[in-house]
Parts: sequence; structure tokens; C-alpha cells
Amino acid sequence: MRSKLRFDAVLVQAVIAGALSFAHLHDIAEAAGQHGWKAWAYPISVDLLFVAAWRRLRALRADDRTARAAWTWFVIALAASLGANIATAGLLDLGAVPAWLRILVAGWPALAFLGGTLLAHTPTTPPAEAAPAAAPAPVDEISVDRAPENPPAPLPPTNPTVAAPELVPEVADEPVEPAPVAPAPEPAPVSVPAVPPALLDHARKIADTHHTATGSPIDRDTLRARLGVPPVLADAITAQLA
Repeated sequence: MRSKLRFDAVLVQAVIAGALSFAHLHDIAEAAGQHGWKAWAYPISVDLLFVAAWRRLRALRADDRTARAAWTWFVIALAASLGANIATAGLLDLGAVPAWLRILVAGWPALAFLGGTLLAHTPTTPPAEAAPAAAPAPVDEISVDRAPENPPAPLPPTNPTVAAPELVPEVADEPVEPAPVAPAPEPAPVSVPAVPPALLDHARKIADTHHTATGSPIDRDTLRARLGVPPVLADAITAQLA
């Protein structure tokens, strides 16, 4: 059986609108200095970018994914097509095209190539979701049978007639004489470090200043802090200042 052609008014309307838009884009490109096959390539480029952006929009919306980039290129292609249709309605003198329109027409191939590349390389499949962690396998309970406990062995009977132990006479301990205690060694005399005369004179000046300021003699800790000397040397200086 031969397939019957169905008359679709929507399809016919789309073909007519596409042909008019195609012609308007061709006229704009030719007026901007693009002649020959280049003038016909411009409407093809605009319409293909328009269709590619629309198809990518539908695919992304079906997967519940963001379609911001596809919307951007859809609006750019729509603006190019709509702008060409409006410009050819008598609002633009095609005999004297302004320089900015020539720049837009000349730069359109690079822009369309960029948009088509980005739309073609946008992933359409949603990223795979991480597989849920497998639930741990149930562990079978292990039943342990205990062996019957053996009864405790009976204790041997005690013999009531046990002979009492013989008493051993205690031997008096002989008195132990204490060991002679050695006398404690006398402590070695502590050597007093020699105090340099210059340090002693400086310490005497500090002591006099302290006595004049406070009315009391300087103590060892204060003198040691002023001079920055070790405690033994501070004791020797304090002893000589007394």
C-alpha cells in the first residue's frame, strides 16, 4: 500500500515562514558585502543554530537539567533572524548598509561556529548517581551447646585422730652486739668564689644608691638581680659588703 500524504497546515506554515526568513537573511548578507554562495550560507547558519539550540533545550528540559547555555544561543539565533526580517521591512537602506551591520555580518560565522560547538559537546545524559552503599549481609546467629558440667569430686574424709605435732623447745637467741657506727664525715668547706675588685666596687655603689633611696641595706636577691650574677657570687658580694 502506498503511504498517503497528509496535509498539515502547521507544516506548510513553518515552510513558508522559513522561506521568508531565509530570503531576508540572504538579502541582509548580500547587502553587507557577502556575494555568491556566501550570501546563501548565512541564512543556513542562522537557521541551523536556531534548530540546534531548540533541540538541545528540549533534551535538557526532559532530563530536568539546567539549559542556560542552550537558551543563550537560542536567543542569539532568534535575534539574528528577527533582526533580518525587521531590517528588510523598509527600516534599513540596503543600498547604504551601516558599518556596524557589516561588522555583525562578518563576525557571525565565528559566533555561530562557537555556539554550534558548545551545543554539540554539551552532555545530554545526566551524570550517573552514586550507587547506594550495599547493606551488610545478615549474620547468622551461632548457637553454642555447652557440655554438662561435671559434679565436683567429693573431698576425702578427714581423720579425727591426728597426732598433735611435737613441740620443739625454743632456743633462746643470743644477744647480738650492734655494729659500731662510723662517724659521719665532716662536710667539705664550701669554697667562696673570689670577687673581682671592679665588681665589688660596682656592687658597693649599687648598695649605697639603694640605701640612700630606701633607707635600708640592699638584700641579696635585689643585689643579684641588679648585677646579674649567680647566687653563690651574690652571697660572697653581700658578705663583703656587710
